[in-house]
Formats: sequence, C-alpha cells, structure tokens
Amino acid sequence: MLPAKNIIEVISCLDEIIDISLAKKSRAGYFACLYRKMTIAVQNGINNGLFFDGPRMEQLDVIFANRYINAYFSHTKNTPLTASWKSAFTATGQPYTVIQHLLMGMNAHINLDLGIAAAETARGIDIQLIKKDFDLINNIIGSLINIVQQDLEEICAPMKLLKYVDNNSKESVINFSITAARNTAWANAQALSAVLPTMYDGYIVNLDRKIDVVARNIINPNFSQSMILRAVRAFEPKDVGVIIKFLSD
Repeated sequence: MLPAKNIIEVISCLDEIIDISLAKKSRAGYFACLYRKMTIAVQNGINNGLFFDGPRMEQLDVIFANRYINAYFSHTKNTPLTASWKSAFTATGQPYTVIQHLLMGMNAHINLDLGIAAAETARGIDIQLIKKDFDLINNIIGSLINIVQQDLEEICAPMKLLKYVDNNSKESVINFSITAARNTAWANAQALSAVLPTMYDGYIVNLDRKIDVVARNIINPNFSQSMILRAVRAFEPKDVGVIIKFLSD
C-alpha cells in the first residue's frame, strides 16, 4: 500500500484495516478503531484552529499514521517490522483483554512511532518549536483512551476494577501510563533530532528493544493484576466482530 499523503487518506486506510479485521474477526481491529477516533479528533483540532501550526501537525499526524499502517501491512505480508509492533500484532492471536490489546498498540505507536514522527517533522528546525502542538496531540490521545476505557465498562462491568489508564501514577494497573508514554515519546524525539545521521537507525533499533520490554509487561502483568484481568476477560464479549463494531461507534 502506498503511504497516505494527508489525514483524509489516513482515515481511508484505517477504514480498510477495520473492514479487513471485521471480515477476518481479527483483534488487530481493536487498535485500528481507537486510532481512527484519534485521527478524526486531531483532524477536527486542525480544522478548528486548535494547533499553533495546523499544516505542520497534519504532516506529523500523517508521518505518525504511516508508521502504523506500514507496520500493519508488513505483518500481514510477513515482512520485517519493529519488534514492538511485531509483539502487538502477534498478541492479536491470543484472547487477552481488549484494553491489553489497545495498550499493546499504544505502546508501539506512542513510545516509538510518535517520537520518530516528531523528530522527522522537526527536521531542519528547532524541535522545541513543535512542543506545544505535540503536547496538544497527546492531550487528545490521553482523553480518548480514558473515554474508551469508560465505554468498555458498558460491555464488561469488571472493567470498573481497573484504574484509568492515565492515572498519574508511576505504574497503572496493567503496567502502562499514557503520561509516561508521552514523556518518553518527547524525550525520544529530542534525542533523535540531535543524534548523528549515521547513528539514527541504530538508535531507533535500541529504542525499539526497550519498548518491546514494556509490551511483555502489558501481556504478562503481576499476579494481582492478572487476577483482575482474568475477571475482565471472563465478562468481555467472545465475538471479536461485536467488539470491533462497538469500538468503531
């Protein structure tokens, strides 16, 4: 698939992934639904003048999205992709909780891809010039994650046992914090904007390895967390298609 050139094309690509996931009843559709909502929220922000530099934020959003889209189709074609995305897509073959699947995608996409997208968007300028808009995008992401978690409580009552994902603590119930991910992404963006070109790819590979460790923590939480997640899983709908349709509304 050719890279998307604008947000409208990104949304079209995400629609295609969702349709494929529905047809195959693939859990990969969970993150695609969430990401589509995020993309539309960013698009609305650009259209409403939320950002200091709307065109540049669309550029960032498209670079960001293409990393996910490319990873998805690389996985379907069994071609190389980052370790953190490979873990996320491999996990879709297992009946983990919906929130775990969403966070596996968030881990690869925010912790790794967002920093790379920010560094590439700021290439040739001082990266601090995009910091305010970068934070605004992350505020959109964080608010949507909490909304989705609240929505999931409607189809799975034990979800109420979980704290909100972004709970301002060092460690959330399932070893993932949106706040920490945002801070990590910005730190990575700053580092990548300063690293020598000859070290750029190697730096990303090392980042990816570290981020993949977080993925393993998401799907292998500690004993008490596992017990809560087991209760959540028992009450979630068993039909993957039903969950995808719910998340896409």
